[in-house]
Amino acid sequence: MRIPWELVASFAFGLALLCLIGYLLLIPRRFVWRLVAGGVMGALALWAVNLLGSLVGFSVAVNPFTAMAVGFLGLPGAALVVALQLLL
Repeated sequence: MRIPWELVASFAFGLALLCLIGYLLLIPRRFVWRLVAGGVMGALALWAVNLLGSLVGFSVAVNPFTAMAVGFLGLPGAALVVALQLLL
């Protein structure tokens, strides 16, 4: 009797997913709070960029991805988001 490779692959994928979920549940809360605080600060920084940019007709989309990038990278992240908005 042969075991199909699809069955073995699905069991391996399920085991890897179970390990990943278990690891994510063990992440310290402090890291999660720092990530959330960075996202909020990034959104506030993008709001300030939009406020100042409205004087010259410039705006940046404020969404979770840009806010997290600015919150995680700080001022260089804000410059990166602005530069990408100008280039694209």
